[in-house]
Amino acid sequence: MMRLPSYRYRAPKTVQDAAAWLAESPKDTMLLAGGTDLIPNMKRRQQVPSTVVGLRGVSELSRVEDRDGFEIGAGVTLTSLVHDERVRARYLGLWQAVGQIATPLLRNMGTIGGNICLDTRCTYYDQSFEWRQSINFCMKKDGDTCWVATSSDKCLAVSSTDAAPALMSLGATVRLVSATSTRDVALTDLYANDGMFYLTRRADEILTTVTLPTSDGWRSTYWKLRRRGSFDFPVAAVAAAARFHDDRIVEARIVLGAVASRPLEVPVAAARLAGQTLTDELIASVADDAYTLAKPMDNTDFELVWRKKTVRSLVTSALRELRGDDMREARTKLARHPLLVIS
Repeated sequence: MMRLPSYRYRAPKTVQDAAAWLAESPKDTMLLAGGTDLIPNMKRRQQVPSTVVGLRGVSELSRVEDRDGFEIGAGVTLTSLVHDERVRARYLGLWQAVGQIATPLLRNMGTIGGNICLDTRCTYYDQSFEWRQSINFCMKKDGDTCWVATSSDKCLAVSSTDAAPALMSLGATVRLVSATSTRDVALTDLYANDGMFYLTRRADEILTTVTLPTSDGWRSTYWKLRRRGSFDFPVAAVAAAARFHDDRIVEARIVLGAVASRPLEVPVAAARLAGQTLTDELIASVADDAYTLAKPMDNTDFELVWRKKTVRSLVTSALRELRGDDMREARTKLARHPLLVIS
């Protein structure tokens, strides 16, 4: 049985108290929301904070406000978002993404903020302490070598968040709060392509709010590859969103998940789509753009060359769905999840 290490637990009631406690020792303190990522990591001694600040009692983090756009508190559970008809009606890609995270029990605990900040994953990292010790650990924790590519000077652990690609495609921003400052940043700027230092959030900052712009004219979708139709992390994923005027795209965003240490935007594809109608030829060209950009590594499930090839088919399916094609059969075959069939 893997047991938790010893730590001090603190339970604030406000964001201000949480930020003040985090500021006391940011390098040795970690934030706990749903705990579906942090607790297993602590048991495997991947993360060993001396203090854990639990955010469940901070009620302001659990608010959803429908203003000029849509504000989601970082502590809102994934289940709450799946059951929110406003999310399904306006931000379908986000609804599809959160509905495919883990299992119902874990979605009851997991939060949107936690999934945004999800630790990067790797075959050589997500193991017990004893297993990692037997290979002299890895660069991400306690070692010097990235076993994915032994000549690499940085960690290549992969981003496995489902929510972030969907939110990035929708143009989301996040609010970061510390004891001394508050700043709003585009979600895309929260990430760096480094398996160890994958977040630009400072150690003394708390992610408190996710804000989505208005959805007028926008359509969105999320397609995910995983071995099983439930529970598994993505091994390749595509979030696509486009604003339409009649059948012509005004602007678009495509974001790839699980093929790098951060969610990857495909700017050349967005530029190619602007002002166009979604013909089969255009869809094929954009799928090729995404295929070229995707650089999956041999550090997760399935063979990396095949995972790269699936990016092309995932983008094709996503864009066909945005066009209005009936993709129910293809989606059911891939996701094996009846709740995600669009009626």
